[in-house]
Amino acid sequence: ILRAAVGGTGFLDRRWGMTGDLYLRMLEMTRTALALNSRNKPVAFLWHQGETDAILNAGRQEHFQNLSRLVKSVRDSLGCENLPFIAGDFVSQWKNENIGICTPVIEAIKEVCAGVGHAQFVETDELQSNDQRMNNQDTIHFCREAINQLGIKYYYAFCNILEQQINNRGSGHENIVSGV
Repeated sequence: ILRAAVGGTGFLDRRWGMTGDLYLRMLEMTRTALALNSRNKPVAFLWHQGETDAILNAGRQEHFQNLSRLVKSVRDSLGCENLPFIAGDFVSQWKNENIGICTPVIEAIKEVCAGVGHAQFVETDELQSNDQRMNNQDTIHFCREAINQLGIKYYYAFCNILEQQINNRGSGHENIVSGV
């Protein structure tokens, strides 16, 4: 597991684009891990970003293009055209309080998951924020229990993608339904 995410970053602040420092660092970390042992291999690409782009008023098409390009580039760079891609929704409390800026980004993420193949979008409606759990004004982050539940949801999404790949013999022509 490579932890490449950095909170408060996105495409619009030029951290995750094709020349962004975090994107380049993620690829370097992955290449290093692969070089450490010939049995190491990429298994999935998990994505849980987008709040910063929502705050910076990313449009749906703009976010769709950036994320689509990122997924394609990661798969191409690693030589894994069928690498499972899993992305999740925002914390419901924060999203609902900021629905106008969140909707374009979330719709773009869902559209990418529906279009790139071997992908799934994970819903988070029932997962609580830190504020809901601890009354601490942190509405943008999941509470600890929700993070554990989110991990389980990502695992099931991964299993669903693998099942689709097996059922379609990796043809890349499956239509994976969003949600878990």
